[in-house]
Amino acid sequence: MLKFKHLWRIVNIALLFPAAALADQPPDFAAFVASVKTEAEGKGVSPGALSVLDTISPIERVIELDRRQPETTATFKGYLKAIMKPERIAKGRKLIRENRALLDAVGKKYHVQPRFVVALWGIESGFGQSMGGYSVPAALATLAWEGRRAQFFKDELIDALVIIDKGDVPADKMIGSWAGAMGQCQFMPSTYLKYAEDWNGDGKRDIWKDRGDVLASTANYLAHLDWHDDRGWGRRVRLPKGFDKTLIGLDTQKTMKEWGKLGIVAEDGKSLPARSWPMSLVLADPGDGPAFLVTDNFRALRTWNRSTLFALSVGHLADALGRR
Repeated sequence: MLKFKHLWRIVNIALLFPAAALADQPPDFAAFVASVKTEAEGKGVSPGALSVLDTISPIERVIELDRRQPETTATFKGYLKAIMKPERIAKGRKLIRENRALLDAVGKKYHVQPRFVVALWGIESGFGQSMGGYSVPAALATLAWEGRRAQFFKDELIDALVIIDKGDVPADKMIGSWAGAMGQCQFMPSTYLKYAEDWNGDGKRDIWKDRGDVLASTANYLAHLDWHDDRGWGRRVRLPKGFDKTLIGLDTQKTMKEWGKLGIVAEDGKSLPARSWPMSLVLADPGDGPAFLVTDNFRALRTWNRSTLFALSVGHLADALGRR
């Protein structure tokens, strides 16, 4: 997902949010922390890890960001322009060259093409340059206490405590986005526990500093999303006039040959290539947006981030990184 830099500021929460917005006040933070401790202790988290909660307090900026997320809808053209910056492509290609042996080994083990791993690395954190600057336990505690998605963030908070308890990262080094996404691959704690990998075998899964762990964790997650390394993500196509729009969407799957019989051609007007695997037709923008035939790998990318624009951007960046 796109990352934007925010100005840090400390302001009175009563000034940020009018009384009407605070009519349903969340419970006292200390009481909330006590309840989390009880639940986490019941799941085997040690007293040492639980003590992390004694040092945190709500982050007003996190509440502000959560309540004031933009409602505007991005367009494919604008989203892609922000992703496909020449400097990002150049840096991604350079990193592929510099890490060829590592990427080839990761790709071979997890059956994921390196260009997709690097594309996700670039989009999620700018190749490790923009991981966020928030304490993950404090951010998650704030969001769980605030109450809008309380259960989700409380579960993630407890998972963060489990990670600290396992010794993978000290609490003060568990840094991420305001929403609790961590490290260079921006995993939520639950995703980390399931898919993070210790590539270098040092006993820790360090997605903050260890490049091998970052790339292996990214590939492992994709592999568990039913990734296929014998195919790409999709291609742009042209639809015939009067095309049946009920066929648009991931619920419908057909082979290239079947789509071709319905009048769909490649972007350049030529016939579609022969492919045996099922593909779906999606539009980048609702209504008349650019059309793409996409594979199951596109579905995997949408599971990573449930955004068509995100998945399309990862695919486009991966294709650009794969060109010599």
